[in-house]
Amino acid sequence: MDDRHQQRQQKLKEKVDARIAAATETRGILMVFTGNGKGKTTAAFGTAARAVGHQKRAGVIQFIKGDWPNGERNLLEPHGVEFQVMATGFTWDTQNRETDTAACLAVWEHAKRMLQDASLDLVVLDELTYMVSFDYLPLEEAIAALRNRPAQQSVIITGRGCHRDLLALADTVTEMRPVKHAFDAGIQAQQGIDW
Repeated sequence: MDDRHQQRQQKLKEKVDARIAAATETRGILMVFTGNGKGKTTAAFGTAARAVGHQKRAGVIQFIKGDWPNGERNLLEPHGVEFQVMATGFTWDTQNRETDTAACLAVWEHAKRMLQDASLDLVVLDELTYMVSFDYLPLEEAIAALRNRPAQQSVIITGRGCHRDLLALADTVTEMRPVKHAFDAGIQAQQGIDW
């Protein structure tokens, strides 16, 4: 029994080692965290925390989010992570296309600046997918900025319903799938857990 386990593990090790050896390119990557499940922004901020923990520089653009307390910002901003927040709140609350578009484009100016800043190792574009799908931000402009970013800069895009052209451009795509959520059972969202 021990011999078979060792042989299986050795084969697995050889496969993993071969994949590691085949990965020879070094550059920033574009990641998309999408899907209907919870955890897209949480995953993005986990990556940002990891980057900062390795003395990397990160910047965050938050579309849709409001001006309520933000635990991730409280943690990361003192470590030099710049946050630019659309701060209008959820678009289903504002219900004003003109002001939402203007707010999106204003914060997008900061995003473009970050996407041109070679000193930033990571840029998080939280909820960007909505800005494209609601037609507040032209898809072509977003794609151009992503393509023209510094070669070593990584970017994370979060949000549901990611446009297929952004998915095609991405190096890594993770789709969050809902299985069960406490909110569906009537449990209130909790500070420090859900936001």
